[in-house]
Amino acid sequence: MDYGDPTPEDSFSRCPKCRAAVSYSEPSDRRSEEELRRAIRRCTEAAGKGFAIGAGLKGGLALFSILARLKSRRTSGSLTRKVGSLSNSEAIVIAVKETLRYGLFLGVFAGTFASVDELIATIGGRKRTAGWRSMLAGAIAGPSMLLTGPKTQHASLAIYIFMRAAVLAARCGIKSKRLGKICKPLTWKHGDTFLMCLSSSQILSAYILKQDSLPSSYKSFLNKHGGKDLVILQGIKDIASGMPFTNLLEVEKYYKSVGVDIKLDPNMKIVHGNQSCTGHVLSFLFQAYGRALPVYVPVYLIPALIVHRQGLLKRPYTILGKSLLGTARSSLFLSAYCASAWLVFISLWSFQL
Repeated sequence: MDYGDPTPEDSFSRCPKCRAAVSYSEPSDRRSEEELRRAIRRCTEAAGKGFAIGAGLKGGLALFSILARLKSRRTSGSLTRKVGSLSNSEAIVIAVKETLRYGLFLGVFAGTFASVDELIATIGGRKRTAGWRSMLAGAIAGPSMLLTGPKTQHASLAIYIFMRAAVLAARCGIKSKRLGKICKPLTWKHGDTFLMCLSSSQILSAYILKQDSLPSSYKSFLNKHGGKDLVILQGIKDIASGMPFTNLLEVEKYYKSVGVDIKLDPNMKIVHGNQSCTGHVLSFLFQAYGRALPVYVPVYLIPALIVHRQGLLKRPYTILGKSLLGTARSSLFLSAYCASAWLVFISLWSFQL
């Protein structure tokens, strides 16, 4: 009697030796088809979500930037634009291009990563390649950054991604038996605060002393949230460099333009005009909080609408509540960061005088 492979009609077969019933297993070709569909679905979803996140974040930030641009022009009441500045239509065209570029970048990056990961797992085995295939897939997907503009360098974006990779590598190192001792300082209670202090010293020194070393977009960000006119920054640079004041008259003109009539001399505090040190820091904190809110509203709101869109329908109050809390906390951080920087500068200057 034949005890070979079961026919499609059989639900089970019998062992040739003990005649025990053996359950009929699903054909391998059917499993292969399901695995292929799963891999294709994963790659497609990764590319789609990547494009949606990239285009949504960049487009949302661009939208808020354009709205702020229109509001500032209406507030100033100036219908003429400065020489070399972009018109509203040109700014919109550039925003649309940047939105599509960043959408394509993240879409291609995520899709390439998932595709290479699945390909390596299929050829070399999912378990055998688990330790290194993600690294290779990420390296192959990396050149997709060229989609953001082949003639434009994105050093800030590359450094940010590198730092995120370093954080992930450090977390893996902490759990590793070989590298655990080397990465132990990263587990210190206030190690992150110490690292923040080191970073701040470099950022703020470049902001005051060497603005030409900063990228134009980051310099604009610091100048906006630093809350000081370039004339005042030049005076502070002279103080920090031990040079005599050369622009006292320009500082006085600036204060007159904002409604503060004051006569300065080299021993007076040019940072806060006729305000006291404490009063200036407090007023700066509230003003900085108002400047920070428009920055973080799209950062938290857009991901809530795009990434958590399904959960937003089920738990709208929870997700929106977390977004509002994150916006408030991040805005407070940025405003307190800037206010404390000026507080330290004013305190050190007062101590020196």
